[in-house]
Amino acid sequence: MSSSHMSIEDAPLNRFHQILSLRTGGGWLLDGYVLSIIGVAMVAMSDALNLTSFWQGMIAASALIGIFVGGFLGGWMSDFMGRKRLYFVSPAIFTICSILQLWIDSEWLLFLSRFVIGIGVGYEYTVAGAILAEFLPKKNRGPRLAALTTLWFAGAAIAYIVGNIILKEAGPNAWRYVLASPAILGIALFLFRIGTPESPRWLISKGRVTEADIIIKQVYGNNYSVANVETQPSTRKVSLSELLASGYGKRVFFVTMFWSCSVIPVFAVYAFAPRVLEALNLTGDWAAYGSVAITLLFVVGCVVATQLINIVGRRPMVIHSFLWSGLALLGLGIFSDSSQILILILFGLYAVFIGGAQVLQFVYPNELFPTEIRSIGVGMGASFSRFGAAIGTWLVPISLDTIGIGNTMFVAAAVTFIGLAISYFLAPETQSLSLEEATSLTPSRQA
Repeated sequence: MSSSHMSIEDAPLNRFHQILSLRTGGGWLLDGYVLSIIGVAMVAMSDALNLTSFWQGMIAASALIGIFVGGFLGGWMSDFMGRKRLYFVSPAIFTICSILQLWIDSEWLLFLSRFVIGIGVGYEYTVAGAILAEFLPKKNRGPRLAALTTLWFAGAAIAYIVGNIILKEAGPNAWRYVLASPAILGIALFLFRIGTPESPRWLISKGRVTEADIIIKQVYGNNYSVANVETQPSTRKVSLSELLASGYGKRVFFVTMFWSCSVIPVFAVYAFAPRVLEALNLTGDWAAYGSVAITLLFVVGCVVATQLINIVGRRPMVIHSFLWSGLALLGLGIFSDSSQILILILFGLYAVFIGGAQVLQFVYPNELFPTEIRSIGVGMGASFSRFGAAIGTWLVPISLDTIGIGNTMFVAAAVTFIGLAISYFLAPETQSLSLEEATSLTPSRQA
């Protein structure tokens, strides 16, 4: 097929795609780092600021509440202002707010800074995945978007490793340096993203065809043009009510619920990993090394899922991921008083099996909504899922104090099985489809 008749989604992967993948992947690495670093600093920070259980939960959940706000704002701003401008906002927010935490001396200010960091993460979720999805060839889209989650967990693992080193070496105010450490990554990411072009699909959706054509030729070569994009120019604005009433409401519900059920237990574990492991009788080195080991197993689960996503398909992956990870959490509830080895094995199995649902968090939302509402749809999924995660995270210390670790694990298992049921009834298959086909509501376009 000549390039004059070939969709840009069938074009070969090139150097631009590789660089854009790194620029976007760097954002997810930083997201994982900045959201997880609070768990490393929690114990020392709580002692220094005399935080109550209420404030520990609020501060741990603050970034997630910020994501709820940032997802909505970022979705609207990205579809209104374009992808390119917002692509630089989140690294700037991470850098500024992380540095400010060097001088924070009250629970309110700490909550506020983490809340604003969460807004930046919400922006990142809505714009970075969209810009990557809109440039990538369809055969590479699933694995590349899935790999973002792997990088998120890699960032979380780095946060635990680097954070614990800082805590041991940097003296009584080490927790401040731990919380400020994401600034280094934020500056590097901001500089690395300079030169990123606007999404041609977004430009076409706004009727700016000439600008889109120039970028397409720069990225794909002079033999390509807007004629190779499977979309039609549109300047129609889509409101939230129109999105829900247009037939995409069911997709918003699916994305929101499967995303929520996959992240609520994970964020609860990350925010209070040392305390959860201590409740499961893992203390001292067991808890410290266990946190790192479990985090690395999350990475392993995401890597395996990324490799399998184009082999087993989206739908079977999300269903099996919820099933087996839910059984692992059920085991943790049943055997919460058992040996340290068994606890680590069950936690490890959960970390590996939940990888499938985790990697689909950025695949499904970007594949299920058309260009005009892609960022809004992704933003709604990110917002509502993080709102649920924020509530779950806030409740963890209260749950541990009232109903105990075993029942807390049972609740986490129940949340996971809800995700299983919703995925079984609503999860579509978008493997091997172009963005135009995957986002279409016409049954004949769904493979």
